Amino acid sequence: MIIAVVVIVLIVLYAIATYNGLVKSKNKCFAAWAQIDVQLKRRADMIPNIVETVKGYAKHESETLIAVIEKRGSNYDSMTEEQKIESGAAISSVIPNIMALAEAYPDLKANQNFMNLSNQLEAVEEDIANSRKYYNGTVKRYNMSVQTIPTNIIAGMFHFEKKPMFEVESQAERQNVKVKFD
Repeated sequence: MIIAVVVIVLIVLYAIATYNGLVKSKNKCFAAWAQIDVQLKRRADMIPNIVETVKGYAKHESETLIAVIEKRGSNYDSMTEEQKIESGAAISSVIPNIMALAEAYPDLKANQNFMNLSNQLEAVEEDIANSRKYYNGTVKRYNMSVQTIPTNIIAGMFHFEKKPMFEVESQAERQNVKVKFD
């Protein structure tokens, strides 16, 4: 009888420890996402300023500028986590096009406002990359906990769901930007 009670107590203690570990891990994922979210928001707010600066120099390159504005989305704050990931990846894929435009317009490249915005954007992109690495590492550990035995039993009982990784979505985003002016 005592052995049965001890085994039950150990199982309950294990379940509590596992549950608490999952909660901590999930909260780390939320905190990591918040860091990415802050950086994506900063970048999304910066995009209109960059586009306006570029517009004055590259009026006939409106396709690129329109693409950037469309990728930015209308209301960042109302997007879901998955939509923010998609929007962030889409913006990442078109930002090199703006920088390539600057190469074609020496006056734009020398414009102090553009240089400041470009430097800020570069810093934000670096912060996003670092935040993405941290987030993905945190999510990887969490997802492994949620999916591996025996932790997955507790995770399933308390509805701990797998979280999405922040990944590069398409082959186009993995390639260097090739801009050709005729």
